Amino acid sequence: QVQLVESGGGLVQPGGSLRLSCAASTSGFRAYTMNWYHQAPGKQRALVAAITSTGITNYASSVKGRFTISRDGAKKTVYLQMNSLKPEDTGVYYCNADGFGATYWGQGTQVTVSS
Repeated sequence: QVQLVESGGGLVQPGGSLRLSCAASTSGFRAYTMNWYHQAPGKQRALVAAITSTGITNYASSVKGRFTISRDGAKKTVYLQMNSLKPEDTGVYYCNADGFGATYWGQGTQVTVSS
């Protein structure tokens, strides 16, 4: 069982920045593909960024050039740096670990982009 704990959400003005963190409990962290999902109010959860065990990244078109995903194996933590935030980025952001035939979710962290 892998536990994921997100942090770093909050209220930010349009154009602002936030950095989300997700700390994993597993010693096998380096082997997992780590993902960030966004669930906007009233909408389904959608993948926004992913990073493989070898550091290959992938982004949704809506965040490309604004968001950056990274990982620190020593700290067993994945990050999502969010710049140039827009009101449509508002919602709950979930960390996900995918590997060894299983997938795990964090509890989510709320991001609100509003003036």
